Amino acid sequence: MSITQLSRPLFASRNRTIATYAQQSEVLQRGVLHRLLSAAKNTEWGQRHNYADITCYEEFAQACPVTSYDDLKADIDRMRHGATDILWPGRVKWYAKSSGTTSDKSKFIPVSSQNLQDTHYAGGKDCVTIYLHNHPESRILDGRALILGGSHAPNYNLKHSLVGDLSAILIENINPLVNLLRVPKKATALLSDFEVKRDRIAREALHRNVTNISGVPSWMLSVLTRVMELSGKEHLNEVWPNLEVFFHGGVAFTPYREQYRRLIQSEKMSYMETYNASEGFFGIQNDPQDAAMLLMIDYGVFFEFIPMDEFDNATPHVLPLWQVEPGKNYAMVISTSSGLWRYVIGDTVRFTQTAPYKFVITGRTKFFINAFGEELIVDNAEKGLAQACRATGAEVLEYTAAPVFMDEAGKCRHQWLIEFSRPPADTEAFADELDKALQALNSDYEAKRFKDITLQRLELIPARKGLFTDWLKNKGKLGGQHKVPRLSNQRATIEEMLALNA
Repeated sequence: MSITQLSRPLFASRNRTIATYAQQSEVLQRGVLHRLLSAAKNTEWGQRHNYADITCYEEFAQACPVTSYDDLKADIDRMRHGATDILWPGRVKWYAKSSGTTSDKSKFIPVSSQNLQDTHYAGGKDCVTIYLHNHPESRILDGRALILGGSHAPNYNLKHSLVGDLSAILIENINPLVNLLRVPKKATALLSDFEVKRDRIAREALHRNVTNISGVPSWMLSVLTRVMELSGKEHLNEVWPNLEVFFHGGVAFTPYREQYRRLIQSEKMSYMETYNASEGFFGIQNDPQDAAMLLMIDYGVFFEFIPMDEFDNATPHVLPLWQVEPGKNYAMVISTSSGLWRYVIGDTVRFTQTAPYKFVITGRTKFFINAFGEELIVDNAEKGLAQACRATGAEVLEYTAAPVFMDEAGKCRHQWLIEFSRPPADTEAFADELDKALQALNSDYEAKRFKDITLQRLELIPARKGLFTDWLKNKGKLGGQHKVPRLSNQRATIEEMLALNA
């Protein structure tokens, strides 16, 4: 009997618990909040907001303000310098380095020991649980998992705390037994130079029985390309015939889907999206036929949501999970077992159903274009690009877009910088298709494009090969969980890239 078959009973009971999400969502979420408040009531934050006296969600919402990183930064800095019982009980040793806010180059997200176990590792286990439930023929545990990770950031370390990419923190703290089922070796996985690491990972994994791969699609594709170079094979399934699933997250998979299908020509290959951020593990695709992810509601995360049409209000309505509605865009707010309290994570989601709660990521609260009232979000961009690719036979590798507020002719438009893995025969035809698709997807964009009065047709600039990788490298963000800003309301990012594109 295979290892996978022997292990199945260990995952079956957890699958039965996940099945209760449809009927028990409010009960489970209220239970999570109760546990978080009980654990933190004697911390400085808990005493500051009278957690010991809170008996229900409604009192919590009254007592604790919605926060941003800037609101928590002073407390987090004290924690990094060794202070205990501040936002979470005890001393938090690890901090996940994430992209900066408007006032800081980087932000440091606390990752407590409890959060590692009850959220991040719980999510990893549930990925296997759900996958095994959907694939009774699987032999995923009979081979190795190729897991991409980031690195530690010693220049940010302090005497009492350590900093790294979330993936590096997970690798550093994982049960040593798990290392028997993964590749590459730990020292390779934690290398900071991605170009060196890419080659070493490919060499270490080349002759292993890899059954599953996990990571950000863009960086994984780079590693797999190196594997193909070393192997001399045409398709990845010739190198790893037992490969059966890619657990992916971090960026939208749409721009990479066709490239993976060309690379892995196997009928048994599956793709499973996850939503694992520095702040927590939030969602898993539980149905291979449905792109929406299941919200994981019994981890160490309590969820709230702000309707996006109120996001910029001084006092927006903040809704608990059981009050959200399908089809609306919300900014996600979380309270976690690392001491993030009513924290606006910066991602926007739309629920597709509520029993159980399933959602899609629609963008970022900061990554959108609304220079002329068009309210273009990443979800629109991804779907529009997919439609333009279908119409022209092109494939998009990377992209970013920003507004041109007014050129020398007094014209306003959106400017798209796109790196193609398969360029269209006619870039202007691609631009036409994209523009038409965006109008069909977004009525505000369509209204502003009416007769070219407010907004002219978008401008498409093809990017040279490797432009986006070079930009990330210049920013010191090559590899790990770093990603390209897709949409921006200002031009700083795209101007930097255009300078490199010359």
